Amino acid sequence: MTKRDFIAMEEWSPDDVDALLALATRCKRGEIDGGLAKKVLAMVFMDPSLRTRASMETAMYLHGGHALCLEPGKGSWAMETDLDAVMDGATVEHIIEAARVLSRYADALAVRTFPKGDDWTVEREDRTIRNFARYSDKPVINLESSRRHPCQGLADALTIREHLGDTRGKRLVLMWAWHPKALPTAVPASAAIAAAHLGMQISIARPAGYDLDPDDYRAIRALAEQRGGSLDVTDDLDGAIDGAHALYPKAWGSLLHFGNPDAERLLRADQRDWRLTSDRMRRTAGGKGIALHCLPVRRNVEIDGDVLDGPQSVVVDQAENRLHVQRALLLELVGNYSHEP
Repeated sequence: MTKRDFIAMEEWSPDDVDALLALATRCKRGEIDGGLAKKVLAMVFMDPSLRTRASMETAMYLHGGHALCLEPGKGSWAMETDLDAVMDGATVEHIIEAARVLSRYADALAVRTFPKGDDWTVEREDRTIRNFARYSDKPVINLESSRRHPCQGLADALTIREHLGDTRGKRLVLMWAWHPKALPTAVPASAAIAAAHLGMQISIARPAGYDLDPDDYRAIRALAEQRGGSLDVTDDLDGAIDGAHALYPKAWGSLLHFGNPDAERLLRADQRDWRLTSDRMRRTAGGKGIALHCLPVRRNVEIDGDVLDGPQSVVVDQAENRLHVQRALLLELVGNYSHEP
C-alpha cells in the first residue's frame, strides 16, 4: 500500500478534509475508542512546542497507542538536514538515516521544523519536512514547517464551523499583527487555507511589505473559489474588519527582508497599532464576531487581554480542537476503527 503523508492541508482533496473534520467531531463526542493499539508515533521536534506535543501524545494515549518524542541536540543527536552536507561540524545524525530508522520503529513520523536559513528561495521549498517524507517508509505528519502548519489549519476549520455554523458567505479577516520579532508564515498561510476550504470570504489585511508568498496566495484563492469563497488582500485593516464574522490576528515576518532582521525590524517599527482590540471586535458583524489565534500569543501586543478573556475569544477551543483533529488524522493514517457513524 502506498503511504500517505500529511504535509499541507490543500494537498488532500476537499472531500478527504471534510471526512477528517467529521471524524474529529465523532472523536470529540466520544464515539470512537481504541483504533491505535500497538501503534507507535515517532515525533521529531527540532523546535519548541506546547500544544502540538501535548495534543499528539494525548491523542495516541487516548486511542491505545504510544508516542515517543525526540529533540535533536537535546537527548538525541544533533541532526543534519542538508542532503549534500560534508558532516565535519557539529551535526552527528543525518536526516536520511534518521527517517529510515524511525520508520522501522514507528507506524508514523511527525516532524516540527521551523525555517533556519536566510534565503527564502531555499526555505520556501520546505526541504526538511519533504525530505523526511521522501526517506520515510511510513506516513509523515507536518507539525509545522517553513510553509505550513496543517494540523493547526484543521483545528481552525473545526473551530470556525462549531462557532459560525454554515460558513458559506461569511467573512474571515486574517490580520497581520505587530510582534517584537519576525515569525514564520506557516500559520497564517494555513489559517487562510482552512478558511478557503470552508468557502469563506477571506480578507488578508497586512501593511505594505508583508505579503505572503505568491504561491500561497494562488493556493488560497484557487481553493476558496473552488469552494464558493473568495480572497482579497488589503492594507485597510479597519475597513476589512467592518462586518467580519471572524478575526484571526497573527504575526509574521516580511518575506521581502527574510534573513535580514535589521531591515525587517525597521519596516515594522511604526506598526504597533496592528493589534486586535475591543474597539475592533465591536466593528465585527453585530459586534459578535469571533477572535481566533493559534497560540502562544503575546498578550497586549498581538491581542489585548480583555479580548482574549472575553466571550468572543475562541482561542482555547482552537487549542482543544488540535487534539481532536489529530486523533482523527492518526486514525485515518494508521488506525483501525469503525467508519460507521
